[in-house]
Parts: sequence; C-alpha cells; structure tokens
Amino acid sequence: MIRMVDEKDATEITDIYNHYVLTSTATFEVDTITVQDMKARIAAITGTYPWLVLEEDGAVAGYAYASTFRERAAYHPTVESSIYFSPSFCGKGGGSRLYAALIDEVRTRGFHSLIGVLALPNPASVALHRKMGFSCCGVLLEAGHKFGAYVDVAYYQLVL
Repeated sequence: MIRMVDEKDATEITDIYNHYVLTSTATFEVDTITVQDMKARIAAITGTYPWLVLEEDGAVAGYAYASTFRERAAYHPTVESSIYFSPSFCGKGGGSRLYAALIDEVRTRGFHSLIGVLALPNPASVALHRKMGFSCCGVLLEAGHKFGAYVDVAYYQLVL
C-alpha cells in the first residue's frame, strides 16, 4: 500500500535512512540521524511537498519524497526527488510503483520538473530513473567525498 507519510513512520524511516548513511553513497550524509531529526524533516517537507511511504506486511518497505531543488524563487516549479528502500525490499518492483505515485503527486501539485540527484556508480538507481522517463542532464565529477573516495553525481530530470 502506498500512502502519505505519518509521524509514526519516523522510526522505520530513520532505520532505513541510517542504513544508507552507514553503508553507501546514496546519501552524502556521514553521521546517522535520530528519530527526532527525521520527524523534523518530515514536518518541514510535508508542509509543501509530498512524502509517500510504501507499506508491505505492516512495515515501511520504502519511502519517497519531493523537496526544494534550489532556494531561488525562479526554481520553485522544479523539485528534487529522493527514494530509499529497506534492503530487504530492494529489487522487488516496489521502486517503480512508489516513484510513479510520487511523480503523480508532484504533477497534481502543479510542479513542472523533477530532479533526481544520484551518486555514481549506482546502476539500480540509474535504471529506475530511466525506467520512469528521466533523462541524464549531466554529471558532476568528484562532487562529494565519502568513505575515503571522491564520488561523481549525476542529475536526472523529468519534465512533467
């Protein structure tokens, strides 16, 4: 079931997110966050943007949300997307369903463009973005540094 996020989801979402903080470059955050931090992020984002949860067997399997792409007013029709899955639910097709729902919600709210920012290499995320109709708009070489290595970042865009 795909639904809007609820504050009660914060603990499971924090666990999912912290997994990526500790084990991957999917996020450039380097320190884990608390449930209170996540509750604050959920509250800040959902005031303007959609945040969806994929629930499977009563558990949060994954989540996706849109947020500010850039602060300047002229960028406001464009939003940035984020999607994360519990490792036990990866590769089971939920990503496409969840991302499609997010895209529909972003479109319904009147936004014009969606940007995915992907650390590379990340074949699964690249495949998901391409499947959903995103196009690669460019790669920033060595834009981040995590786990002792520089990381390239690709920008994928979907014009709604």
